[in-house]
Amino acid sequence: MANIVEEIKQPINEEMKLFEQKFYESMQSRVALLDKVTRFIVTTKGKQMRPMFVFLCAKLIGDVNEKTYRGASMIELIHTATLVHDDVVDESFKRRNFFSINALWKNKIAVLVGDFLLSKAVLLSTDHKDYDLLSVISRTIREMSEGELLQLEKARKLDITEDVYYEIIRQKTATLIAACCEIGALSNGADENLAKKMMDFGTFTGMAFQIKDDLFDYLSSNVIGKPVGIDIKEQKMTLPLIHTLKIASEADRKYYFNTIKRYNNDQKRVKELIAFVKSSGGLDYAITVMKDFQKKAKNILDEFPDSQVKESLHKMLDYVIERKF
Repeated sequence: MANIVEEIKQPINEEMKLFEQKFYESMQSRVALLDKVTRFIVTTKGKQMRPMFVFLCAKLIGDVNEKTYRGASMIELIHTATLVHDDVVDESFKRRNFFSINALWKNKIAVLVGDFLLSKAVLLSTDHKDYDLLSVISRTIREMSEGELLQLEKARKLDITEDVYYEIIRQKTATLIAACCEIGALSNGADENLAKKMMDFGTFTGMAFQIKDDLFDYLSSNVIGKPVGIDIKEQKMTLPLIHTLKIASEADRKYYFNTIKRYNNDQKRVKELIAFVKSSGGLDYAITVMKDFQKKAKNILDEFPDSQVKESLHKMLDYVIERKF
């Protein structure tokens, strides 16, 4: 899988190298503690898929320029801020096999660092009068917050329908990937229609990405280090489960709903529910929906002339649904 990521990066290799330097510069501060934390963030970075989307979408319609680099930095600042805040909310002490910021520096510093990163993203756009990019990131931050809160609200009542689930994952996950693609286009002066097309491409990609993530809950834990059934234990209603409960008999629905509500920490009951979802076709249904979102994204991509960048974006779409972590 690492080789696939390198293949995808091929047309933007130089840009990604320069981006790392520019991203670090965008986080710098006069406060020594902040600098220490941001240095740690840079050394523990992930695959940086989101900046890759920005650069590939910019190159699909033009050239990478200084505005593209600023847009990619803004996206990565927002993404990093949300991860830092998520680790505080989830009381998580590990992130990509490293200690999380809240584990190393405690919650108060982690929250303030997240706030600092968000403010840096906004300042990066206003300092350069990139008001079109500012509009995109403001909407993105609002939608991501709304998505998280909608999920928390629904988790308390466990009354998530399929439509509500799609809205949650659109806001929580897809909106940021949509912003990457829209910002890539806007950095090249794309008109409203083209920017919207790239945003839709990102939305469909992000929807497929999140459904794939939700499928991991039903697959072997040793591949990504995420324990099987963790979403059920946390009472998160994902697509395989929502569909299974929708088509189940009244008696089965009551029994398994009770598992989620009262016995979500009972390993035997959770395993039983996972087996029921698999045998009822819940996974197959989710895979079909995921592939449908991927196809919608590919259809948009196919409107563009053939190029190495277009090929990389096709590979990225395949990677999104075939990845093992």
